[in-house]
Amino acid sequence: QVHLVASGGGMVQPGGSLRLSCAAAGSAFVLFAMGWYRQAPGKQRESVATITNADYENYGDSVKGRFTISRDNAKNTVYLQMNSLKPEDTAVYYCIGYSSSFYYNRNEYDVWGQGTQVTVSS
Repeated sequence: QVHLVASGGGMVQPGGSLRLSCAAAGSAFVLFAMGWYRQAPGKQRESVATITNADYENYGDSVKGRFTISRDNAKNTVYLQMNSLKPEDTAVYYCIGYSSSFYYNRNEYDVWGQGTQVTVSS
């Protein structure tokens, strides 16, 4: 069974950068798509970015132009490069996956991992 292991969170000043990584382990099965959601205290869960195994990328409006998602299919790993970070980017970031196009097209991820905290503060 596939499980996702995220890393790379931390604290950074406004305007800084962080890179998150998420590896799919436990199976050689390549997920159809992977990505990131985030949730800040008192706010709804928000989709940050997703990428399919054909490298089709999708971003939330609040991160377009600042965040870049990429994927290494050979390693079954997804990365999120976050630049020009703002205090409102502070949240727990969750790595998620879609095992097939069925779930991706319904926007219902069926694989997820533990969160990693990102804090943007001066």
